Amino acid sequence: MAAPEPTTRETPDGIPLRDGYQTLVTIAADTDISFWEVEVTPSEMDGGDPVEQTTQHNTTYNTKRPSSLIDHGPLVLTCAYDPDVRDEIADVINKETTITVTYPDGSTDAFFGYVQKFTPDALVRGTQPRASVTIIQTNWDTADSVEAGPTLTEVAGT
Repeated sequence: MAAPEPTTRETPDGIPLRDGYQTLVTIAADTDISFWEVEVTPSEMDGGDPVEQTTQHNTTYNTKRPSSLIDHGPLVLTCAYDPDVRDEIADVINKETTITVTYPDGSTDAFFGYVQKFTPDALVRGTQPRASVTIIQTNWDTADSVEAGPTLTEVAGT
């Protein structure tokens, strides 16, 4: 049995984002929806829990393997909003559509998903009214009824 061998970290390719400004979220079902992004938390990628592989034949270690599938967590954004957005959200909530995140360098990440929640914060004197919008990535193309992951479009130099 071969033991794992150390490897050396190499300089990554690409260019790191320098600032979170200006990250925008487009909902294809309403591209001019009446909210203004303040903070955007892109969806996480999660390989899932490990799959236990330990049997009665193990002698020293519990063993496990990675799951076979990838999950994407919710995209959450904090936004300023026009009260009219409540009607617009009612029209897009739970409607499967394309969601696009545009990063500060111009790269885009497009995926199938839907608006799950619109949660306004408390309205407080002296503060800008804000809300939280939660978007679920479905990875499901409803037009073709097939699994379909995100599409990342990079800009030159990344």
